[in-house]
Amino acid sequence: MVQRTRRRRGGTGWRRWAWRLVWGLPLLAVLASLLPVLLLRFVDPPTSAFMLGRQFAAWSGGEPDFVLRHRWVDWDALSPQLPIALVAAEDQRFPEHRGFDLAAIDEALAANARGGRMRGASTISQQVAKNLFLWPQRSWLRKAVEAWFTVLIEAFWPKQRILEVYANLAEFGDGLYGAEAAARHFFGKPAAQLTAAESARLAAVLPSPRRYSVRTPGPFVQQRAAWIEQQVRQLGGPAYLAECCGVPGRAAD
Repeated sequence: MVQRTRRRRGGTGWRRWAWRLVWGLPLLAVLASLLPVLLLRFVDPPTSAFMLGRQFAAWSGGEPDFVLRHRWVDWDALSPQLPIALVAAEDQRFPEHRGFDLAAIDEALAANARGGRMRGASTISQQVAKNLFLWPQRSWLRKAVEAWFTVLIEAFWPKQRILEVYANLAEFGDGLYGAEAAARHFFGKPAAQLTAAESARLAAVLPSPRRYSVRTPGPFVQQRAAWIEQQVRQLGGPAYLAECCGVPGRAAD
């Protein structure tokens, strides 16, 4: 009788430990993802998962001359023309949505179902989550993790911070990350001095910055840059972002 009682207690203890593990691992995962998001709300990220991945690819792929260029600048050190160009090019409903543009998703699904050119519907918030924390290969797992980080970023960061981080992490050429490094490399000036046309040309290569060139733009980049400038005018220029983000160089409303 005593032995059976001991076995029962031992089994109960094992099951309790198993249940604690089942509930504890997801909690640890949530905390592990929440802490860096909260930290980076206030601390400027010195690098990103995509930068680290590109650097590792250069080391392992025999590219001894590869140099990764990145230089962080704060919101007020950006030209007012750049954030609106990025929004016009990538995510025109950025001030309104909470991380996911459901209308754009519906439009993309409809276009893809018609057999047209495959198009995505990633918002700037999703791209920040992907560039900052994740890996480039597409998979359902990565999309799920991306969605989770997007929810956290939208919950704990203001819109201005999201756009500031995006402008500083976006890839504008092979190994060339952030608006400041791109502006100095392509135009010989800081990001604060970018014109509307230069900002549109930078935004125009974002679909594939290693394929398209800012310095020697082909027909696609020229046409897309002209379209972006037109969209910026239709949106109302930098003032379109004043309510959600403020305008660089001016305090937010």
